[in-house]
This record gives sequence, C-alpha cells and structure tokens, in this order.
Amino acid sequence: MKKGRFLFYAIAILIFLFLLLMSEIFYIIDETKQVVITQFGRPVGEPKTNAGLHVKLPFIQDANYFEKRLMEWDGVPTEISAKDKVFIEIDTYARWKIVDPLRFFVSVRNEIGAQARLDNIIDAAARDQITSFVLLEVVRSSNRKMEFIEPELDVTSAGLMDTTTVGRENIARAILEDGSIKLIEHGIELVDVRVKRINYIESVRQKVFERMIAERLRIAEKYRSEGQGEKAEIEGSMEKELQRIRSEAYRLAQEIKGKSDAEAIRIYAAAYEKDPEFYSFMRTLETYKNTIDEKSYLILNTESDYFKYLESIGK
Repeated sequence: MKKGRFLFYAIAILIFLFLLLMSEIFYIIDETKQVVITQFGRPVGEPKTNAGLHVKLPFIQDANYFEKRLMEWDGVPTEISAKDKVFIEIDTYARWKIVDPLRFFVSVRNEIGAQARLDNIIDAAARDQITSFVLLEVVRSSNRKMEFIEPELDVTSAGLMDTTTVGRENIARAILEDGSIKLIEHGIELVDVRVKRINYIESVRQKVFERMIAERLRIAEKYRSEGQGEKAEIEGSMEKELQRIRSEAYRLAQEIKGKSDAEAIRIYAAAYEKDPEFYSFMRTLETYKNTIDEKSYLILNTESDYFKYLESIGK
C-alpha cells in the first residue's frame, strides 16, 4: 500500500517537473509581440519577431516581450515662449513603435523607460521649434481667409490678417523629424507628432480675457448709443405724427361742430318763424331744467319774462 502511494507521488512529481521543463523550454509569440532572449540578464542572439512556438534554454534564459503595434505618448502641458515673446502653454501627443527590440532593450529596457525618453526628446524638440517662430505661425496652418470678423474689431493691429509662411502643420512635422533622429538610436520609430492644444499661460490668459471683455463692453456701448439715437429719432417722428393727427382731428371736429351749430341755428330759426310763442316756451323750459333744482332758490320779478310761464300755471 505504501509502495503504491509512493509510486503515485513519484509519477506526479515527474509529470510536474516535465511540465515545468517544457514551460521553460518553449515559449509562444503572437502576432502583436516580439521577443528578446536574455541569458543571466544579458541579451543573446537576434530578436524573435516571427509568431509561433519557439525554444530557449530552460532556467538560464528568459523571454522579454515587446509590442509590435503602435503605442501612444501623451505629453504634459509645457510653458513655452514663442519668438515674439508671447508665453503659451502647449500640449503635444505622439504615436511610436519599437522597430529594433534589441537596441530598445539595451537602451531603455522597457516601455516605462521609453516613455521617459520620449518625454525628454519630444519636449525638447517642441521647445526648439516653437521658440523659433512667432505665435501666429504656431497657431495657424494656412492663410485661409478668416470669416465672421466683426467690423468693430481692429484686425490689423491684432495681427489677425497676417499671413503665415510655415504654419502649424510644418512645425509639427519638424518636431517629428527632430525627434525621430534622436529616437532611432533607442530602437524607436516616431510615427507621428501632433500639437493637441495651444493656449496662453494663466497670467496672459487673464489679460486677454480682460481685453476681450473691455472690447465687448465698448462694442455694446456703441450699440446702446446707436439704439438710443434710433429711439430718439423714432419717438420724435412718432410725436410729430401724433401732433399732426391731433391737429387734423381737431380741425375736422371743429368743421363738423360748426356745420352742426349752423344746422341747429337754421332749425331753431325755422321753428321760431313757424311758432314764436311755442319756441319761446320750449327754450324757457330748457332754461328751467338747466338752472333750477331742488336745492336752488330764485328770486324773480313778477314782470320778468322768465316768471310769466310760472305765473300762468297758477291761473
């Protein structure tokens, strides 16, 4: 029983050692990787770039895997002074790949070391190029005519209508060329470099904002002044038209009133001619209505015409 258990354990240990030996002898490279073999920490032989199953010496050799695909580098925003002494903050990014894994391993060891080397080389190349050009060249990529510029802005003094001779694209291409020359010795190919963002530094940005606000306020005040002038002109025209309408209405009303008064006088005259006594009686009644009420008192002479109709009532 004990011999059978011992034999089982021995076979299990042998299988484990065999698998361990196999794992140390064989290694697999996929399509996205490349390998540098090191023996006691030192590279031996040529890099392995073909995908498939490969063999190495067990226990004394190690397989170091590196990417074949493009990798990204994203820089840290850096303050740089352009040639015209304008301080800006520039943010760049790049794409790179390992083209010589052996040289890459000897030079920077791994991707972390490569990122640090890219930081130094690309930032230095960007600084050298940008300090050689004025801000307009760094910002603009072409001499395309700028549209929607407000006529109130002084575009000439602001430099908005100047022309570029190099441009942002060519500057980025020059950064790429400078960086590529220095990185090839590290087994790195710099594929592309782009300027992601350009902005004024904080102190300059605040001054620009203040200037923009002042310019907006000036334009707004101009619009308000023009609006007040238009308002006064409209109100003046309105008042003039209103006076004309009122005068015309008053004249028309006076004409109608005059015609009505004439017609009333004509009717009164005709009525008076037909029956003077009745006319006198009606006019007297109207006078009574307009002059006498329950709170009024009149003292009349018995000989007055005003009293004769009241006197006749009692007879």
